[in-house]
Amino acid sequence: MDEEHLHDDLHIFKDRSFFQQKLRSFLTIYLLLALSFLLMITLFAVSLSRVSAISSKLNEVHTEKKQNFSNRDSLLFPCGPEAREWEYFDGKCYYFSIDRMSWYKAKTQCEEMHSRLAIINSFAKQNFVMFRTRNERFWIGLTDGNSEGEWEWIDGTDYKSTFTFWKEGEPNNSGNNEDCAHVWTSGQWNDVYCTFECYYLCEKPVPN
Repeated sequence: MDEEHLHDDLHIFKDRSFFQQKLRSFLTIYLLLALSFLLMITLFAVSLSRVSAISSKLNEVHTEKKQNFSNRDSLLFPCGPEAREWEYFDGKCYYFSIDRMSWYKAKTQCEEMHSRLAIINSFAKQNFVMFRTRNERFWIGLTDGNSEGEWEWIDGTDYKSTFTFWKEGEPNNSGNNEDCAHVWTSGQWNDVYCTFECYYLCEKPVPN
């Protein structure tokens, strides 16, 4: 009987030993899995950090290139790359029309282009306009339509204290109602009726 109990105890001991070995194996596997998981998370975090750093660097390079292109465009086209028909002079942009129309239509046309009929208030600007108009007639932003003989610049510039370049004998209102001014022979100014159709000159500030 004792021998039978001894055999049973030995069998139980072997079962326990086998169970403990299995438990240790499972614990080892779980530990390795946990370490592998932590390692994967660490690698993912490092990779994400590097990708973020590379992306940030690429954005900086892209921004720098964009600024360089923008600076280059501003040098080549100070009035804007989409407004190449405009000409730059002394901090402003000028548009010399290729269509003829009345003074009032020209004024409206300039306003639709976010500009105004040109104000010629210096000899330097007069020279610029004179060279470009080449004896053609171009409307400018000068009128005495509000009161005969009281000439006014449309932007409110004081006419009486600024530069003028009238042709000799002008303005003379010879045809009556000659209330609008244009540049004419050698860029000199002349008054003519506002419904006369000629080219026009718009000006606007250089875009930011």
